[in-house]
Amino acid sequence: MDQTTLIYHPDFALHDVGPMHPEQPDRILQVLHALKTAPISDQIRWEKAREIDPVLLKSNHTKDHIDWVHSLVALKGINAVTPDTMACLETPRIARLAAGAAVRAVDLVMAGRTSNVFCAVRPPGHHAESDRAMGFCFFNNVALAAQRLRAQHNLERVAIFDWDVHHGNGTQHSFYEDPSVFFVSIHQFPHYPGTGAHSETGQGLGAGYTLNIPVQPGAGDADYLRSWDAIIAPALRAYQPQFILLSAGFDAHFRDPLGNIQVSTEGFNQLSHRVRALAEELCEGRLVSILEGGYDIEALCASVKGHVSALSMTSRDAL
Repeated sequence: MDQTTLIYHPDFALHDVGPMHPEQPDRILQVLHALKTAPISDQIRWEKAREIDPVLLKSNHTKDHIDWVHSLVALKGINAVTPDTMACLETPRIARLAAGAAVRAVDLVMAGRTSNVFCAVRPPGHHAESDRAMGFCFFNNVALAAQRLRAQHNLERVAIFDWDVHHGNGTQHSFYEDPSVFFVSIHQFPHYPGTGAHSETGQGLGAGYTLNIPVQPGAGDADYLRSWDAIIAPALRAYQPQFILLSAGFDAHFRDPLGNIQVSTEGFNQLSHRVRALAEELCEGRLVSILEGGYDIEALCASVKGHVSALSMTSRDAL
């Protein structure tokens, strides 16, 4: 089926982080409005997210961490649960919805029911490690999707590409010793969370299956596209993934307040076309994109619209 699916849920806005926090509910509300009112809306399949089966959380997170997230239902008001991460009583359910969207997305693609999927979710996930929340993240959505592809669909080679301005430490942590998941990240460095040096390449059986491309503040479209063409795409071709997962944070945009990278909306659009084309080339178009960061609402909405448009184009157009 040559169609893009968008997985969303209006309840993603119920994860309340307080009026001064950058990871605002309005991020997802405005993204959904932008997509619903865009011409592309009629060309994509819309599906509401479902909560992940709690048992599946164990594929990537410790029991203590899962229990801790679930315990947040007892919160009264908005609370800082880590120095930079806020939660409320709705947070556990909404985090399960975001994780459920990612798992559902890969199941849909593997079943042949859709060509690719964009998960319009919050909270983001790529900073969440197996045993702790951090960086606005509770459960690692993209890591759970990769675990699902291995355990349920028996894939042997899954690639995760992360273009968020912040390094996806949690995702790297999950697969650092695992050759069945190739993790590639391009990110501002040095920057939060302090990981993602070029020398971090995996260890044990996973040695060589982590590729970090740290870029300096001020890098822009040309730098990102050159890195894709010269480094990332050749590395992915060498790996021959059976599925590509994308941690799609849009905070490398030049308008974003949490980064110092200068990627434009058009730059993200071009990257999106390249990722889609490579998925067509390497793995029958199997691609799931999951929203991570992006904290300037105007830039986020414009970039997501371009991204979803690129995903929804026909194979020939994407190439």
